[in-house]
Parts: sequence; C-alpha cells; structure tokens
Amino acid sequence: MRKIYIFDTTLRDGEQSPGVNLNTKEKLEIAYQLERLGVDRIEAGFPAASPGDSAAVGAVAAAVKNATIIGLSRARTQDIDAAYKALKNAQDPCLHLFLASSPIHRKHKLRMEKEQVLETAEAAIRYAKKYFPKVEFSPEDAGRTELDFLCQVTEMAIRAGATVVNIPDTVGYLTPYEYGNIFKTLKENVPGIEKIQLSAHCHDDLGMATANALAAVLNGAEQIEGTINGIGERAGNTALEEVALALETRQDFYQAKTSLVLSEIARTSRLVSKLTGMIVPGNKAIVGANAFAHESGIHQDGMLKEKTTYE
Repeated sequence: MRKIYIFDTTLRDGEQSPGVNLNTKEKLEIAYQLERLGVDRIEAGFPAASPGDSAAVGAVAAAVKNATIIGLSRARTQDIDAAYKALKNAQDPCLHLFLASSPIHRKHKLRMEKEQVLETAEAAIRYAKKYFPKVEFSPEDAGRTELDFLCQVTEMAIRAGATVVNIPDTVGYLTPYEYGNIFKTLKENVPGIEKIQLSAHCHDDLGMATANALAAVLNGAEQIEGTINGIGERAGNTALEEVALALETRQDFYQAKTSLVLSEIARTSRLVSKLTGMIVPGNKAIVGANAFAHESGIHQDGMLKEKTTYE
C-alpha cells in the first residue's frame, strides 16, 4: 500500500480566504490539532509577508515536533532569508519556493521569457539549498503551462536540488484527465524524477479539486496539498478530509493511503471552522452536519437493517 504524504496549508492558503485572519495563538491551536491529526507537513505561513506572519511561523516551528514545518517564499533572496529566520527553531524545516511558469503569468505578471523563468528559479533553489535540507518548488499555474516547458522546469528543479516538485492547478482550471496526465508525462519523461516527490495542489473553482487530487494519486503523485474543510482563496483548495476518506474507503481501487488519524477529522474540522469563522455547509462531504443523517424513510429503513446500504 503506497503512502501518500499530506501537506496541510490551512495556516497559509487557508488563511488567504477572504475575511479570515488568524493570530499566533489561533495558528498554534490549529497546528497542535494538525499534529494530532497526523499531518506529515504543515505550511505555517509566508514569513516575508509581514512581521506578524513571520512571528506566527516561528511560533509554530518551535512548538510542533512531529511534522515538517514549511514556510512559503517567492524566488527572491530576501524572502528565503526571512523564511530561514522564521524556521530556525523547527525540528524539520522546509522551504516552499514558487515562481509562475504559464504563458499567461509569464507575459502579464512576470514579464519574463522562458529562459528567465528557468534561470531565476534555479538561482533561488540553489540559494535556498544553502540553508534548507528540504526545498519544495512550485511552478505557479503549472496547470496552464506548456507540458514540454513544465518538463524542462521540473528537470531544472531536480538538478538544482529540490526535494519536492509541486504541480499547482492554481486557478482550478483542469479536468481530472488533464491533471493526471501531467503527472504521467513528468514520470515518463523527466530524467531523475525518481529522486524527488511529486506533489498535487488543486483549487476548487470548477468543483474538481478532490477529483483532480485523486487523479494525481492514480498517476504517481506522492503528496497531496490541501486544507481542512477545503478553505482557501476564491472557491478554496482540495479538502484534505475528502482525499483521506476516499483513499481509506476505496483502498481496493487506489492502493494508497495516508497516515492521518481519521478519528481526529471531525474535531479538526470544527476547530478550523470556529477559529476562521467559515461555517461548514450541512451537505459538505465527510464533515457536514448532514453527511451521516438520513431523512428519507426508505433510507432509514435500509440503515436499520444494514448500515452499508446507505453509508
């Protein structure tokens, strides 16, 4: 049974939900619960964003002992330095570097050509490796990046020393077939791909974040990134509880599972909902109030006879 690593970004991407602001005490409370849940990797924040975020990342890094603690960074030396300072007390620190790679982002946001993207990212990864044993690299908007260029970017990241390469569907644009095919293509075509882990980071703009994440697992992804309750920018991220329960319930199909303590999911969901103020819809998969409630008489009759008829 293949292990799928869980990278929780509730404290970073989740906190970017409009209207959500977590202080250091609240971030610590969630981080401790994520540790109890058995999350492998916790992205605690974006240290260069503000002194407050840097302090919160530092507090989480010092407190949590049973998970890798990650700080986000742009491909800039000052961001990497800020993350190093914030993560200096972490037992197992990791830097998450990103730089956009899609034609849309290259043209309108970065105003860079392909070669400039490759050079900038490589320099940043090599600089980061001086300070961090673990470096994850994300080509932002990978889902809308030309496949041949994405192969080039991934090969460069491996050569420069990245330990994880993350493939973000940054705007929730892809179908499961398309997203899975990216992982298949990278696995088959990039030299040295066996040296790193491939990670999936999906957004839910078209309602396919969980389906896309599971398609990535089927095509060789070793890590899934997401948030508790699926919170995050715009329509949110992959809901980690959905991925974990899909893999657990359908082990026969996926032949993969996480190390999450599934009995801690409900408690984690309630805590995140309470501290962020983001109410979980009643019909939300896995953690919604109605997920295990039955109204129909036919369903109730079946449940009384054998639970697996409707659950």
